[in-house]
Amino acid sequence: MKKASRDLLQEITNANGTSGFEAGIAAIVAKHLEGIGAISYDNLGSIICEKTGDPQGPKIMLAGHMDEIGFMVKLITKEGYIKFAPLGGWWSQVLLAQRVIIETSKGPVIGIIGSKPPHLLPPDQRNKLVEINEMFIDVGAKDKNEVETTFGIRPGDPIYPDMKFAPMAGSKFFLAKAWDDRVGVALMVDTLKALKDAKHPNVLFGVGTVQEEVGLRGAQTSVQSINPDVGIILEAGIAGDMPGVTEDESNIKLGEGAIIEILDGSMIAQSRLRDLVIETAKSENVPYQFGFIERGGTDAGKVHLHARGVPSIVICVATRYIHSHAGIIHGDDYASALKLVLALCKRLDAKTVAKLTAR
Repeated sequence: MKKASRDLLQEITNANGTSGFEAGIAAIVAKHLEGIGAISYDNLGSIICEKTGDPQGPKIMLAGHMDEIGFMVKLITKEGYIKFAPLGGWWSQVLLAQRVIIETSKGPVIGIIGSKPPHLLPPDQRNKLVEINEMFIDVGAKDKNEVETTFGIRPGDPIYPDMKFAPMAGSKFFLAKAWDDRVGVALMVDTLKALKDAKHPNVLFGVGTVQEEVGLRGAQTSVQSINPDVGIILEAGIAGDMPGVTEDESNIKLGEGAIIEILDGSMIAQSRLRDLVIETAKSENVPYQFGFIERGGTDAGKVHLHARGVPSIVICVATRYIHSHAGIIHGDDYASALKLVLALCKRLDAKTVAKLTAR
């Protein structure tokens, strides 16, 4: 992985932006894409950068979602504790005792997710999972008035994991929050940067979508704005190279190359586009592996259903521990995915795209 890519990943994962609160991430994307193409936004806040190679060529949509899973302040108890609602899919077991940041009108407030101590639980409840609706956030307040007046916390404020980007002892492994899907957003940005002064036989639309984690919403509005001929969705793929995961559940391994996703809960990869991606990976000597998600979906679920249908594929970077406070990626996988996406963008001319849906 090049240093510029690593710096981008650090910047974009350290920033906060859960579903409905992606403006800060869009500002980072806009900064990096300045001068590369015309920038616009849909009415939900998805950012779109139009980079023209051949103005008569097909329209290619490269999309990664900007939102990370997070929480929202639901209510404040009279004692000054915060009850919260999840934004996106959280497994309750990964939450207890984790640090969080609440973004308020007066600035960030740090807190910790708590619950009733096990010492106070009867024996029959100690081994049961604590549900999210039983948890709370302790911000170190004496009462509700201090939370609202002094700290400036209000219902509707966003809440984020408190986790910073860090390289690990294995020099190509990187730990951070929000890989899902800042890694995809970074791939989109790096692709357009690499093609800034290059010829390509199409019009590329680099998109940072919003609200993917709560229903693929930004994908639906941005695809209507673009009306693309091909959709390439850039995502974090679920790695299975850890104790307790069987090959049938996930055979994805960090360091083994880009992921070509053949199935998720919202889309079956378009077969001709899938074959083109495989052929491209082989011809460019890009290491790759196949991925599948039987539960859960991606922005491709909305993109491929647009209008009469859009041939779509999902290309991922293997990620451990998604939908938690921190995940791990491998730099070589990012570099492989970037090389593959760049090669595809250079291949998708009018003739090639026409063959994808020819009868």
